Amino acid sequence: MKKIAVLTSGGDASGMNAAIRAVVRTGLYHGLEVFGIRRGYQGLIEGDIFRMATTDVSNIIQRGGTILKTARSQEFTTPEGRSKACKHLQEHGIEGLVVIGGDGSFKGARELAGECPHLRVIGIPGTIDKDIVGTDYTIGFDTAVNAAVENIDRIRDTAESHDRLFIIEVMGRDAGYIALNSGIACGAEDIFVPEEHTSISDLIKNLRYDKKRKKLVRIIVVAEGDEYGGAEKFRELIRNRFPGWEVRTAILGHLQRGGSPTYFDRVQASRMGYAAVNRLLEGGNSEMIGLQHGNIVHIGFDQACKKNKPMDLGQLEMAMVLSS
Repeated sequence: MKKIAVLTSGGDASGMNAAIRAVVRTGLYHGLEVFGIRRGYQGLIEGDIFRMATTDVSNIIQRGGTILKTARSQEFTTPEGRSKACKHLQEHGIEGLVVIGGDGSFKGARELAGECPHLRVIGIPGTIDKDIVGTDYTIGFDTAVNAAVENIDRIRDTAESHDRLFIIEVMGRDAGYIALNSGIACGAEDIFVPEEHTSISDLIKNLRYDKKRKKLVRIIVVAEGDEYGGAEKFRELIRNRFPGWEVRTAILGHLQRGGSPTYFDRVQASRMGYAAVNRLLEGGNSEMIGLQHGNIVHIGFDQACKKNKPMDLGQLEMAMVLSS
């Protein structure tokens, strides 16, 4: 193997730049030519490929987002789109590809690896949702949950000052890991996640109990993908049942995506980028670099692309006990 490339796909996540840096410098260390692909699979289809030097990744480890940019590509979901992508890789003589992204990115990588005979593909999990099967960690989650914690703490300060109930919506799409972990860390009285049935009757019962004991400050953390809906739905419900209460909402949104990555995201992303290049040189293909119990592992895309990563719902019970 003489030439490899790296791209970022799907949603951006703080720490992606640390992974890009590790891929480029590890590849160069081993005497490989390393190429960057701008704007993910769409850039690959359009041939937006350039050779990278060590200076291209200088002073990026502390930056959020991705210097390679990212985009979602409907065209890449078609055989015709992937054929164009494969052709551009062949034209540049690229034999190994590192894909940094989430579940959808890995599905595309799996298809590309099967349809492009000369190519080996290794994935690095980069998503704030932490919803990839086979790994305890995904790039960007630690930074995102810390951003949520910082902002929820700020909101509790003002909630305490005004005796208000706040409903805070965090990101996570179909996964509640940010909601669960930030809620526990901030002492939220209620946490609602897509993985668990939302019991409105239990919420109303708890609110009535709070009203009886004159506890008017309450922090509710809800994942954006909760079955009942986001923060606005909960506010409407509570205002209808308790018209005298001051109820506020805060949707943290993309505050959780950006910003300088935490030390943990920088270190683990660097480990994964380093491991991805070494795995390509070992002959690995159609695999994801994962982290289990602190150790680097190799997980096939078939397993990593499975939905419904199990969540430890016992932590929800713990959060309820500790906030009572």
